[in-house]
Amino acid sequence: MQMNIPPRKTMRLTRRGKLVLVVTGAALAGTAVAVPLLSLAGGLTQQEGGLRTMVVAEGARASQVYEAVDKALELPPGSALKSLAKAGLKLPKEAEGNPEGYLYPAIYPVTKDTTPESLLRRMVDTANKRFDVTPVAAGAQRNAMNVYQTVIVASIVQAESAVTADMGKVARVILNRLQQGMPLQVGSTLNYALNRTGGNAGEHADSPSPYNSYQRMGLPPTPIGNPGPEAIRAVTNAPSGNWLYYVTVKPGDTRFTADYAEHVRNVAEFSALQQSTAPQQPSGSPQQPAVTQPPR
Repeated sequence: MQMNIPPRKTMRLTRRGKLVLVVTGAALAGTAVAVPLLSLAGGLTQQEGGLRTMVVAEGARASQVYEAVDKALELPPGSALKSLAKAGLKLPKEAEGNPEGYLYPAIYPVTKDTTPESLLRRMVDTANKRFDVTPVAAGAQRNAMNVYQTVIVASIVQAESAVTADMGKVARVILNRLQQGMPLQVGSTLNYALNRTGGNAGEHADSPSPYNSYQRMGLPPTPIGNPGPEAIRAVTNAPSGNWLYYVTVKPGDTRFTADYAEHVRNVAEFSALQQSTAPQQPSGSPQQPAVTQPPR
């Protein structure tokens, strides 16, 4: 994993452009509705019969979903958030009324009769149908967790994984760290508290936030996004391995290891590569990764 070691404060390479919400579809007159939040990925699709649909992308945060709902239903900003109190969402007790993690990524129809309450209820009901099944419960039990904790881990896996193929190993790193009593030390949890998706998390490594996994032990208090089925599956069926660290040296080359010295070498290689290609990096791209401290 990656964290800062004072006084050098840097961060891990994370994925880009995956936290995306889009409202797609076409009205009868042929005009399409699109709601880009972080970025617009993909295009607009013409649904049969002129049906407008809202797409909740894997990893999207609740705040982004609320914004997309408001725009999809042409409501004033904040309407979906205000509707939570009367939506009657069937959430786990541990969630304490916060639907983060349970606004299931999928395509949802939007009609003239759709309300924020009905749309949010459908998302949560879909999540419950996907989570309240034997494979998820069994996987959670194998990891000595409940389903809500599994969703929290899956949300971190979703945010941390450069590609789907890495999710299983990322999940194993997180589970290994939890089992060994090590802090998770991932920037994605702190960035969630800072309401951003990138930047140098190490700059805020002293934050008192309960989402600061650099300093605090265990899981954050809630999911940090809404994970998709691959992330859930990665947690409930994580591969065997003793990995404790990872770094994406370059696209398609994420390296996992249990050896701290090897991890330091991998980070050094990444840093050198970033310095050599820095002028070509797009604006807002992640900076170099932090080196995770070895276990005590």
